[in-house]
Parts: sequence; C-alpha cells; structure tokens
Amino acid sequence: MREITYRQAVNEALIEEMERDPNVFLMGEEVAEYNGAYKISQGLLEKFGPKRVIDTPIAEAGFAGLGVGAAMVGLRPIIEFMTFSFSLVAFDQIVNNAPNMLTMSGGQFTVPIVFRGPNGPAHQLGATHSHATECWYANVPGLKVVMPATARDAKGLLKTAIRDDNPVLVLESELLYSTKGPVDDLGTEVLVPFGKAAIHREGSDVTILCYAQTVRMAMAAAETLQAKGVNAEVLDLRSIKPLDLDTILNSVSKTHRVVVAEQNRPFCGIGSELCFQIQKYIFDELDAPVARVTQEEVPMPYNEALEEAVLPSADKIVRAVLEVCPV
Repeated sequence: MREITYRQAVNEALIEEMERDPNVFLMGEEVAEYNGAYKISQGLLEKFGPKRVIDTPIAEAGFAGLGVGAAMVGLRPIIEFMTFSFSLVAFDQIVNNAPNMLTMSGGQFTVPIVFRGPNGPAHQLGATHSHATECWYANVPGLKVVMPATARDAKGLLKTAIRDDNPVLVLESELLYSTKGPVDDLGTEVLVPFGKAAIHREGSDVTILCYAQTVRMAMAAAETLQAKGVNAEVLDLRSIKPLDLDTILNSVSKTHRVVVAEQNRPFCGIGSELCFQIQKYIFDELDAPVARVTQEEVPMPYNEALEEAVLPSADKIVRAVLEVCPV
C-alpha cells in the first residue's frame, strides 16, 4: 500500500485509463497547458498530446455538448468542470441530452461520458461557487452519481466511471484534494464498484450516514462520541446513485439510531431520500427519529465565520447524535 493524496489518485486514474483505452480523452478549462486548475491533470498534456488533453474556452454548454456527441460516436470523453457550480451552464447537456439518448434512440446510441470536478462548498467561495449539486443530478434517470471521500475511492470510482457505458458524474471535493490515504501499489488494478457503501468504523449505538467531505467530520465526531460512551458506526455512501440500500438498512437495524450528515441543504436533499427509505423498510427498527446535519437553508456566505456557521461540522454531528442517543 502507498500513501498518496486524493489529487494524485485522480491523476493516476486518468493516466491509467488513457493508457488502457485510446478512445478516452480529457477536456475542460485549463486541463492542458495549465495542468488543471487543481493540478489534477499534471503531466497529461506532455504524455498524451493536445488531441487527447484539450483546453476549452469558458463555455461549459459547448464543451459538454461536444463531449456528449463524441460519446455517441464511440469515444469516451472525460469532461472536467472547474467547479460543479459551473455545470449549471451545461444543465441541458447533462440532464436533457446525455441520460436520455439511449432510450430516445431505441438503444442505438450509448453515451459513455464522465463529468467530473470539485463539487460543493470549499472555503470562502461565496454563494455562486459553493453549490452541492448531487441531489439535482441524482434526481435524473439515466445518470449515475458517485462521491469519493478517500484517495483510494477517488481512483477506483473514477476508473469504474470511465469504463461505464452510461453517463457518470464523479463529484470530487476541492478540500479533499490534498488529503492523503492508502492506495494499492502501482501496477495493481484499483476498481471500486458502484452501489457499494463502505463502513469506515464499526459501531453499535448509532449509524452516521455520510459521504464526501462529511466522512472526515463523522470520523472525528465518532472519536469524540467514544469518549462520551457512544459507539458510532460511520458509513460512507460513496455511491449516491445507485445507492447501497442493503448496507444502510443492515447498519441501522443493528444500531437502531441514525444521523445523516451531508454538505447539502436540507430541503429535497440526499438525507431526505435516506430518511424515506429507512422509515419505509425498517421503521420498527428505529428507537429514535432520524436526525440530519446539513447546510443551513441560506445562500452560502463569503464571510469565514458565517460560512462556518452555515456548514455541517464534527461538533454539529456530535450534538445530533447525542439528541438521538441518550447517554
């Protein structure tokens, strides 16, 4: 096992898949000459050339649409958005074109395209650059949505996405790019399947459902809770759609209490769907109502103190757990 950054893991996934399949190419703003806004595509232009690592104008609708067309004729484009807040400019291509083409063509066209880049709030980016888009895209039939929280998952989920014959959104996190984690040795195939959650910490008293940035918060909260006599299980969804409902229900059936932590707003969020599924299938297993830790229902402030107040945190998760777990 090697210890590498999330950023390096994504870079390795891109290199390995572009070496494996000549139909794979990367396109987006500053991915070539500048090596990527977050240096994810470092070295790719020199290795693969300008026909496979393509800088674009600031025109998300244009290059997302070009990617959909390329996928329809047999290529495997990876479309990078500098932030997924910018993907809103390409909403028609991602929501209306890519996921519907297979059905509307009667199976004549597949669209093996990956849309990837940082999603959700980072640090003082303001309201227009901090959108958590996963609930919007997970609502669309035909789109798969994954959100890696660790370096290994960042590599393995991206490689799986590139090989999928359907449109996949790989929603990364800017704040995770510099974090480190164990990844298999070079030369070892790292593929993480969709629809499989990961239990990062076993527990018996409460299940904390989380993903992306909230996984690290949940792990920190679990350590604090252990000192208070509460043994928390931390379950990383990894895959938003398809969702690993079996693992979720098995965990909650064991602990009988659940807190959902997400960096999304509460109304119509991923947590809302999780609450519905849990009460539908295992209502009698619950010993307390499902608690949620989310963003506040406001546009994201730029001010650092206000941003901290709006976002979820380990402390907020601890408080939510203690509400459902009397100590």
